[in-house]
Amino acid sequence: MGTAGAAVRKNVGVTDVEPRALAAALHRAGVAEAEDASRRRAEYATDASNYRVVPAVVAYPRDVAEVEAAVSTAASLGVPVTTRGGGTSTAGNSIGAGLVLDFSRHLNRVLDVDPVTRTALVEPGAILDSITQAAAPHGLRYGPDPSTHARATIGGSIGNNACGPRALSYGRTADNVVELDVLTASGTRFAARRFGRSGLPTQGPAAPIYAGLDALVRDELALVRTEFGRFTRQVSGYSLEHLLPENGSDVARFLAGTEGTLAVLLGATVRLVETPRAVALCVLGYPDMPAAADAVPALLPHGMVALEGMDARLVEVVRNRRGPAAVPDLPRGAGWLFVETAGATEAEAVARAEKLVADSGCLDHAVVTGTTARALWRIREDGAGLGGRTPAGEPAWPGWEDAAVPPDRLGSYLREFEALLRDHRLDGLTYGHFGDGCVHVRIDFPLSSTPGAYRSFVQDAAALVGRHGGSLSGEHGDGRARGELLAHMYSAGALAAFGRVKALFDPANLLNPGVIVDPAPLDADLRVPAARPLTRGLGFAYASDGGDLSTAVHRCVGVGKCRADTTAAGGVMCPSYLATRDEKDSTRGRARVLQELANGALVKGYAAPELAESLDLCLSCKGCSADCPAGVDMATYKAEVLHQRYRRRLRPPSHYALGMLPRWARLASHLPRVANASLRSRTLARAAKRAGGIDQRRPLPQFATRTFRRWFAGRPAATGTPGSAGPVLLWVDTFTDHFSPEVGQAAVRVLEAAGYTVRIVDRTVCCGLTWISTGQLDGARRQLRRSLDALDGAVRDGTPIVGLEPSCTAVLRHDLAGLLPDDPRTPKVVAQTRTLAELLAATPGWTPPRLDGVHGVAQPHCHQHAVMGWQADAALLAGAGAEIDAVGGCCGLAGNFGVEQGHYDVSVAVAETALLPAVRAADHDAVVLADGFSCRTQLEQLAQVKGRHLAEVLDSAAIVDRHADDASS
Repeated sequence: MGTAGAAVRKNVGVTDVEPRALAAALHRAGVAEAEDASRRRAEYATDASNYRVVPAVVAYPRDVAEVEAAVSTAASLGVPVTTRGGGTSTAGNSIGAGLVLDFSRHLNRVLDVDPVTRTALVEPGAILDSITQAAAPHGLRYGPDPSTHARATIGGSIGNNACGPRALSYGRTADNVVELDVLTASGTRFAARRFGRSGLPTQGPAAPIYAGLDALVRDELALVRTEFGRFTRQVSGYSLEHLLPENGSDVARFLAGTEGTLAVLLGATVRLVETPRAVALCVLGYPDMPAAADAVPALLPHGMVALEGMDARLVEVVRNRRGPAAVPDLPRGAGWLFVETAGATEAEAVARAEKLVADSGCLDHAVVTGTTARALWRIREDGAGLGGRTPAGEPAWPGWEDAAVPPDRLGSYLREFEALLRDHRLDGLTYGHFGDGCVHVRIDFPLSSTPGAYRSFVQDAAALVGRHGGSLSGEHGDGRARGELLAHMYSAGALAAFGRVKALFDPANLLNPGVIVDPAPLDADLRVPAARPLTRGLGFAYASDGGDLSTAVHRCVGVGKCRADTTAAGGVMCPSYLATRDEKDSTRGRARVLQELANGALVKGYAAPELAESLDLCLSCKGCSADCPAGVDMATYKAEVLHQRYRRRLRPPSHYALGMLPRWARLASHLPRVANASLRSRTLARAAKRAGGIDQRRPLPQFATRTFRRWFAGRPAATGTPGSAGPVLLWVDTFTDHFSPEVGQAAVRVLEAAGYTVRIVDRTVCCGLTWISTGQLDGARRQLRRSLDALDGAVRDGTPIVGLEPSCTAVLRHDLAGLLPDDPRTPKVVAQTRTLAELLAATPGWTPPRLDGVHGVAQPHCHQHAVMGWQADAALLAGAGAEIDAVGGCCGLAGNFGVEQGHYDVSVAVAETALLPAVRAADHDAVVLADGFSCRTQLEQLAQVKGRHLAEVLDSAAIVDRHADDASS
């Protein structure tokens, strides 16, 4: 880096200050929320990159004054400061060994929107989507939209100069900043903006900095004009071209992309753009990705909004993970370009899309709008997570994440890049912003076994980018992943200029040290090589993760989708985070603590208090297993941790009371009236709750006076034409049998009316759900083995198995394979198990009773959303004429979770996220559809609404139809 770089080499990110002492100093300075607990430090030890650097303290400043106090305190102690937004940086830009300031908790407001100047004044922690939402009433939006726009903050976007697919039309973040309120490590606060051709000011607190920048540009005028700003996605290093007089000496634009190494952002004024009135998506198919890249230069003159590349193998990952229905039909090809066009009307946007086809040279094309276009864009947005596994199932990692080359070099670059991958025996799924020449890829670096392969490849890849006149980073910044490689694209003089800039702003090297200037080695602090396998005594098989819990939890690479509210789009993950807004309660935060278990430095063993704290508010909803693009399954990991912690040890009372609920229900079924009377007694109920670890505010459900099994044994003769559709085995779960037998009765009538001969197993068995959710996995296996024995005849005959309680059905469809993977009956039960809607939809000749006039809301059970999906139910209801709006999110009760002591308030808060507001907004005669017993219980207790199972709705409609037929005859 030369002498200028050496001037700031001191303090490269290691602090000698004890975490407790630093936290105490911050508290004395007025920073109220400064935490040094090991669990909190574990949650912030990494971002969305490959790196792990444990901070000393994490603080959540509530206002600008606390930011100033925090920076001042850290500077006085010589402690490095790293600022953080959504923590989605893929290059290690937002982790540090000293003080980490998280702006996303409090400093997250959009303070003002000015439709006249088309600007917004925002705090650094404001989420990008919140800026767009605030601007929407004026027909405006914030332009740059990286794939993490639902959880990325403006501060992080400015730090990395984020772009996204629509930067082709709206520009990079640097092109959309007007003024920045910034603070240096020495306490200098100033407004960075464009100063025009008159040059940088000579007065004010920042005058020495401005003078140094002006001198640098004058000294290196030729260098800056020739090495910087060569193409739009040249993001690596410091963007000195913005300081040129012909570019208006724009310090705000210059600071975009400096990755928090020069100043701390306190606020920003950003530019807004007009929202297109209508858009269309043209999908162009090509033989491969390089061929798609070759077509880009001819398409650019058409002036599209976005031009994205997509590998067919990435789409195949979506099909394998989420089913064929998740991917709309696509044109022929192994690589596609997604081209978004805009217009005053949809017809105009479509016409523009069709017009560019002639210049595309594609094999095939399709123009789509509406829901189909949105489904395809969702695949693109989830690319970072979906690309976390190669088609062969191997883990794939960031590290060479977003290199860019001029678009006219993109095709040849991709061919050489693919050859380079082959030479290194690596693989990765490519996609990205092809209109800007930016390529994203996750690569199956063998970080666990051969971490040296990482350095070898990225060195060669950097040289390749340099030969093509490209940039190591096209939008994510250099961070810890690429700082060491800057010599491949910049001269020694340019690197020395970076050192001069750093010395002007941060001579003590306190702000994000080890990034860009005097960078840490690119293979220092890698997370995965430091992790140990977690394989001994596993309760689950983890077949897709090599039988290793460590590999499983490292699926989380930090894309942070669990921090976004996706309930409006039907998502579930992560209900506890949406209730608390605390990183601790996000899927990502929990995964980070589990990764520290594998590391063993901060979290020591399954009994560690950090694990208990982290997993306490996990509802085991399984939402993450479907909604997390990386396939994290926190419900399974939680069950595993509880299994390991309490195996052959005394357990919490709720594990005995709720985890063994089927046993108590069978016992109560002998004297149900006595049991109910006891539970209605305030004194006895209070004592029972206290003994069972149940919250006193939670009413206890009443046992059915006659179980479903008893009803079934003495039921009247079937109506309709039983037998024409063949036999079906109805899985009698504990909840249907002992608490909601009316659901089972309705299902029998519906199935028999559809022509089925309904059977049940001849003994009382259980899927083991409550054992699983409390981590009693040995007990769950015993329950499942008995269940397989009882199902043996149905398995041999290939009889369909239909489940009514979604969580129990999900055990047979999913958890069974993880708990009893070697039993030959397991795959057959998985394949034969259906939901009621799935079975009926596949029944030849069956038509549902008419549901015209039936309207309301549905709460799809979380486990059904995650494992089976609700598509069959939605199609059945719509086909029958019902108008039902599905609610995203979780009900909040989630089996034993909302019943246990300490969980009631969060349980209610989760219900208030989506379910309860939707029920309150519904008409008084609306149907509330809820197949899950927990969902119906939560509705009854919190909203005084009776939820109905799909079987009950169909049965009621069939009864009405029969009465109508009788009357007409």
